[in-house]
Amino acid sequence: MQNKPLLLLTPAAQAHFCALLSKEADPEQPLNLRIAVTDPGTMKADVGISFCPIGDQDETDLEIKYPDFNLYIDRDSIASMRESIIDFKINDFGGQLSVKAPFIKGVAPKSDAPLHERVKYIIDNEINPNLAGHGGFVSLVDIVDNRTVVLRFGGGCHGCGMADVTLKSGIEKSLMQQCPEITAVQDATDHALGENPYYA
Repeated sequence: MQNKPLLLLTPAAQAHFCALLSKEADPEQPLNLRIAVTDPGTMKADVGISFCPIGDQDETDLEIKYPDFNLYIDRDSIASMRESIIDFKINDFGGQLSVKAPFIKGVAPKSDAPLHERVKYIIDNEINPNLAGHGGFVSLVDIVDNRTVVLRFGGGCHGCGMADVTLKSGIEKSLMQQCPEITAVQDATDHALGENPYYA
């Protein structure tokens, strides 16, 4: 079975980048392209593609040669970019670059992975992105007897009067559905120190 390439840059995408590079052309400073992933392995992960003057790439970058330019991938972004596809699709507004990177936000742990790995993945990729809209987050403090998850609220959730509701109806429900061995989820936050304390 043939291995999939690390990255597929379609002919349409190559033509698109060639056009961009030609607009920025400077005989004294030829350009290539460089990819770097920000916040890899999280829901905030994003692919950044930038112009890279010849010689400005890092020594540890992965180099992929194309007929009209070279593409460099930041060493720390290589794992996130595996099996990715970069395409350019024509539309009514001219066109749009499409980046499909299936591993950019990380890979969910297997069902037999240690409980703390599964819980942390759910927190980082499902729970905290939802709480971020309210300026809050939770962090994993401990797992007691491999059955009770202990969390701490932070940001806008620290001292929020709705923290207990969020914990019981949202977080606990989600964690217990995906990790049936969990028997309880507890809040270790001292909400009296938060901006909106509700513990007197």
